[in-house]
Amino acid sequence: MSTNIRTFLAILLSFIVVFVYQYFFAKNLETQKQEQAQPQTQTQTAQTPAAATGSAPAAPAAAAPAPAAAVKAAAAAKDIRVETPLYTAVFSTRGGALKSLKLKEYKATLDEGSPLIEMIQVQEGSELPLSTAFTDSSVVLPGDIVYETDRKELDLTGDAKPGKLVFTYAAPGQYRVEKIYTFQPDRYAFDLEVRFVNSTNAALNQNLSIRWLEELGKKGMEEEGAIAQVKNSTEREAGAKMEKKAYGPDIQWGGFENKFFIAAMIPKQPALTTASFAKDARGQILVTLDGPKNTIPSGQAGAFNYTLFVGPKEYNRLKAEGAGLEAAINVGNWMKWLAYPILFFMQYLYKYVGNYGIVIIIITLLTKLLFWPLGTKSYKSMKEMQKVQPKLNELKERYKDDKQKMNAAVMELYKTHKINPLGGCLPVVIQIPVFIALYQLLSYAIELRHAPFFWWIQDLSAKDPYYITPIIMGATMLIQQKMSPPMGDPMQQKMMLLMPVVFTFLFLNFPSGLVIYWLINNVLSIGQQYYINKSPTA
Repeated sequence: MSTNIRTFLAILLSFIVVFVYQYFFAKNLETQKQEQAQPQTQTQTAQTPAAATGSAPAAPAAAAPAPAAAVKAAAAAKDIRVETPLYTAVFSTRGGALKSLKLKEYKATLDEGSPLIEMIQVQEGSELPLSTAFTDSSVVLPGDIVYETDRKELDLTGDAKPGKLVFTYAAPGQYRVEKIYTFQPDRYAFDLEVRFVNSTNAALNQNLSIRWLEELGKKGMEEEGAIAQVKNSTEREAGAKMEKKAYGPDIQWGGFENKFFIAAMIPKQPALTTASFAKDARGQILVTLDGPKNTIPSGQAGAFNYTLFVGPKEYNRLKAEGAGLEAAINVGNWMKWLAYPILFFMQYLYKYVGNYGIVIIIITLLTKLLFWPLGTKSYKSMKEMQKVQPKLNELKERYKDDKQKMNAAVMELYKTHKINPLGGCLPVVIQIPVFIALYQLLSYAIELRHAPFFWWIQDLSAKDPYYITPIIMGATMLIQQKMSPPMGDPMQQKMMLLMPVVFTFLFLNFPSGLVIYWLINNVLSIGQQYYINKSPTA
């Protein structure tokens, strides 16, 4: 491999790593100060037909009963707790909406007294995160109405059967709204059916919007933002850089995500559903799904159905929902074909090894064995190039004023010594997709979150707290540079010697699992290169 090509490839690879890290994996830092202004809330009262009582004084009272009733009932709003083996959820009768959800299997930090991951945090007086509203409809309900419910709590911890929680609000002679939540003990997803019963004498047009309102900067969360799956393409907007966006139709799901967790709303009619992202005056992220408009005849009911997934980005659980929710794992659209099989293999090995750090080392060894012939070819090519380096320098000096003759002479030299100038480049190029797939997977696989290795590394998804492995990794890169044939150009030599320094600083904040992969790969490469260099037949 020619020195110019090798230099170019090395620099190109470093820029690829820097670009991938900065564009895909760097933390989204919140740079905008949150304003203290209160969010605007919809205060429209219910639009109802006039009461047919024949009594004039009674008409005004019947026309707008909602505000007084809602204010009176707001003080009496109750919380309904739902317990499953996977999470604890709290629903409020105010709006019949979700108020809190804690994941039982995940802690915010590694600290012994760390609280559980709280997927929802609601400040006193704030709007609830998951809510529904009838918009562009014949009847628009106030957002703060208080529903009646059929139970005080729901406990599924010792039951394998699904459980239901029903909220009901009725305006006699006008309409009745039911919110029916159905929970499965073994799923992070639960179903929501909103039924609107038309009790008037005329048909009503109803359109249901479902939305997720989220505050940024929660403890234990990283890389927060809005996300939606639109026509099999994943759309992401970082919370710190959020701009108002609209998508659809054909929305498979949408919601709020961070690096390892997601709250997703999955419509039953994706082809007729649109989505929008926005940020309110307080800096909160708002993701809204608008479904189709239903015409509900007099005396009949219309139903609006969604599935809500609030939990970790575990591939198997996401895939089981059948809505393409596994695309929320940020491995990149064009690397799924390679990243997912590696993930499955990691999970398989973990069943027998029980340590994801060792799993990473095993995968590194197997990857090195897979590319061993290519690596050997590359190192042999480099060794042959080293042998003819003096002759190359002589030719460059002889034809320094005639590049055409110099190139012809160089190619003739390669032909005489049976050297392929690209022999050392091709193996490196072929391995780049594998590196990128591992890079993305090891950065975003929730399996590595809070997963210990040994000694001081207790979280493979976080950086090395003492920077020991990145420094050792940089040292191994320096050793590789020293073992490689020297460049003819002194400036190129200096640039190549800077590469270990650049990579060391770059890897300081990388997940320790990724650093371990790169470190072990370097050690194996040093051993292979040493063997080739010492081999008399190479």
